[in-house]
Amino acid sequence: MPHILIVEDETIIRSALRRLLERNQYQVSEAGSVQEAQERFSIPTFDLIVSDLRLPGAPGTELIKLGQGTPVLIMTSYASLRSAVDSMKMGAVDYIAKPFDHDEMLQAVARILRDRVSASSAPAEPRPTGKTSGAEKPGANNSNGEIGIIGSCPPMQDLYSKIRKVAPTDSNVLIQGESGTGKELVARALHNLSKRAKAPMISVNCAAIPESLIESELFGHEKGAFTGASAGRAGLVEAADGGTLFLDEIGELPLEAQARLLRVLQEGEIRRVGSVQSQKVDVRLIAATHRDLKSLAKIGQFREDLYYRLHVIALKLPALRERGADVNEIANAFLLRQGARIDRTDLKFAADAEQAIRHYSWPGNVRELENAVERAVILSESPEISAELLGIDIELSDLDDDDFIGLAPQQGGGSNTSHEPTEDLSLEDYFQHFVLEHQDHMTETELARKLGVSRKCLWERRQRLGIPRRKTGVASES
Repeated sequence: MPHILIVEDETIIRSALRRLLERNQYQVSEAGSVQEAQERFSIPTFDLIVSDLRLPGAPGTELIKLGQGTPVLIMTSYASLRSAVDSMKMGAVDYIAKPFDHDEMLQAVARILRDRVSASSAPAEPRPTGKTSGAEKPGANNSNGEIGIIGSCPPMQDLYSKIRKVAPTDSNVLIQGESGTGKELVARALHNLSKRAKAPMISVNCAAIPESLIESELFGHEKGAFTGASAGRAGLVEAADGGTLFLDEIGELPLEAQARLLRVLQEGEIRRVGSVQSQKVDVRLIAATHRDLKSLAKIGQFREDLYYRLHVIALKLPALRERGADVNEIANAFLLRQGARIDRTDLKFAADAEQAIRHYSWPGNVRELENAVERAVILSESPEISAELLGIDIELSDLDDDDFIGLAPQQGGGSNTSHEPTEDLSLEDYFQHFVLEHQDHMTETELARKLGVSRKCLWERRQRLGIPRRKTGVASES
């Protein structure tokens, strides 16, 4: 079990973070300052240090030296992001901005620990040449192992090929795809495979910063530029100098900020808010959006000239429902990860869960799948994860005829024949015939299970087709 040290002077934040990490099967120790951490613990023995940047006495960056190679994750506020980037140049492995959500923190911790294990085992392991190595991430084969994204369907293979071609260049990249498809993973792969990999990659969610602050956050400001600007400060574009700037949800960027960003792309220079002087920056821009920027440009909500500057290279991420068998591969990778957190190596998906995962449309994409698997693992009481535990509804229309035939029940009692879909019997007819034939001797739960749907879906379909529930006998489930 990984052992993590939290160094944070705010008791409430420290306690909340400790509970979060312990719930996810990490061993946690804590201290309120660098000095306290030195007095109480042997700092190099930890697997990871999570520290606030500003602490009483020595700053959190002091732990980089004291850790003697132990990765240090720096926590800071948006107002101190420039200092956080400086801490990365001093050797911190990454930073996370406050306030952060739980998923963001857990993903950062898991990634850093995973990278540490990979780095420590790398000298003893040959680089994969033709077959999948057991040391690779679950689902990552030799074709995408260095990219770090799970999946091998044709659209993803095409994406990997483009990433390898584009990454070594300095061309601007626009990543398009629905929310939750993993656009930041693609951006990180582009950065890690580029000549800028040793420089910072600054990630900014344009939708998460108030519109009144976005220009100051991105481009910095001079003292007195606006009310509250008591000192000059560098922006995130300047912080990314020499590295990569990833602007997520760039479609939410205000028009005024778009004009400033265009100058960065055209002239390679920025001008802080309130300044009359410009300064040169060397930044590679990667942008992402789930919106149609070309359509926004036509109605004046996005600058057309900026759109064409961004659209030098466009990478399209397919939705999860378009990735075929990848969805099951990704689900199994999440199952392994979640099972390892609670020391459950015996977990597996039941047949109905495998089918549900494959045929559900996943409107929330990979993010929704990960949440569903995590929820199922937490609630499971047996090694088999059922479809019901995943908490997703599969409508009959989501299944094709072959899938539905596979769900046809084999009854030991009552009628020993069952209707199956044929050219003359639609899925709707099959549902109606099956329910009317078996509801006298099967409960609603049994009916739903045999049909491969949830009880909620069964009830909704009854309502739509006008099939009343029997109020007597076994089906009443009183």
